[in-house]
Amino acid sequence: MENVIEINNLSKEFKVLNRHEGIKGSIMDLFSRDYKTVYAVKDVSLSIKQGEIVGYLGPNGAGKSTTIKMMTGVLKPSSGSILVNGRVPYKDRAKNSQEIGVVFGQRSQLWWSLPLIESFKLLKEIYGIDSKHYDEMMKFYGTLVDLEPILHKPVRQMSLGQRTLSDILASFLHNPKICFLDEPTIGLDVAMKSNIRTLIHAINEKMNTTVILTTHDMGDVDALCKRIVIIDKGQMLYDNDIDHLRKFFGAYRTLKVRLKGDMSEKVKEVEKALEAMDVSVSSDDEWISVLVNEEKCGVLDVLSTIQKEHKVTDMQLQEISTEEVIKKIYTEGV
Repeated sequence: MENVIEINNLSKEFKVLNRHEGIKGSIMDLFSRDYKTVYAVKDVSLSIKQGEIVGYLGPNGAGKSTTIKMMTGVLKPSSGSILVNGRVPYKDRAKNSQEIGVVFGQRSQLWWSLPLIESFKLLKEIYGIDSKHYDEMMKFYGTLVDLEPILHKPVRQMSLGQRTLSDILASFLHNPKICFLDEPTIGLDVAMKSNIRTLIHAINEKMNTTVILTTHDMGDVDALCKRIVIIDKGQMLYDNDIDHLRKFFGAYRTLKVRLKGDMSEKVKEVEKALEAMDVSVSSDDEWISVLVNEEKCGVLDVLSTIQKEHKVTDMQLQEISTEEVIKKIYTEGV
């Protein structure tokens, strides 16, 4: 399988003014040449094959959006090289845009006052989609989602979920080789998130479209991504599959217990009882969860300590979740 994205030692730096405090400082800043260099992305190398769905993850401010903007040609790198579909994106933005699809959060590419079908027809003309392919795509879309209720509805009258779904359909309409999806399920309910994940997976299978997915929702990652790339402070921390990632934290288990009595009060008591152990305690309305590193203390020891002071009415033992793994990498590294 050929690589559709090739990135080597990519960096993007910005000059930021060292600002002074107060009114006098603001006046000085008008004439200041005191700048510092800040790296949004630093020395990132990455190859992505046709048809892959890659989760591009990182905390806020990690450099994800800057990397995506360089891939789409919006930003020019400070150093390093980048090829998307065999061309340099910022040098040939028009041709690059013909072969990519983009959904950025809740910034719609649809015409606000027009019915959805009119937006699709306009995109057909903009991208020069032939009628046969357009009809095939619309028929295919109809097999995935019930389009009839929204096709003739103005975009401004749609719910957030309907707009997001429509934006994703629009981004795949011209059969791009690569589609960039930035937080596609943000703010959506559980049912609509599931619909959109199913839609993305089906289009990827049918069209063999490469998908670059940035998200903070680990449900998106588990449902769609076989490979994840993690970036923080502009530098790449991890590039491999999720199963390989979990091996780094194979000794971690989550012990979940239900206790007799008021759970909100019990969690404080459990935290105090386990403060000598290297564990992390959290809770919801039903369970108290204890993240245990079995290389430092055993799950049975933790359970025994809890049982000395509390009556356990139910318990579960779980492998560390993807969300917990990602959280630990953000805070501790790989």
